[in-house]
Amino acid sequence: QVQLVESGGGSVQPGGSLTLSCAASGFNLDSLDIAWFRQAPGKEREGIGCISSASMYTWLLGSVKGRFAISRDNVKNIVTLQMNDLRPDDTAVYYCAKDVRCRGYGFHGWGSWGQGTQVTVSS
Repeated sequence: QVQLVESGGGSVQPGGSLTLSCAASGFNLDSLDIAWFRQAPGKEREGIGCISSASMYTWLLGSVKGRFAISRDNVKNIVTLQMNDLRPDDTAVYYCAKDVRCRGYGFHGWGSWGQGTQVTVSS
């Protein structure tokens, strides 16, 4: 099965920006629906967005809409999560996942996720 690898996490101040990448070496990610999850300390995993195969559908959670964006870079074979105007409650481990069904209203499935990347937003 395809292996997903997240990268790009780090520590930023409130209002800062960060871009995460989801990569799959040797496999075309454009053929897969991809979701982004996050899990904050002491909280359950939360789906925050998705992009369907061939980018036919996209969805973002209301609390991140207008601040986050999901896109594909098929030349680099990655899916990106661009995060702007970060808030302390965005602090979490962020995961990308395959084995989901993404539509304009949201997505279904728990997915199969990568190792995650830590995002910390604090002053």
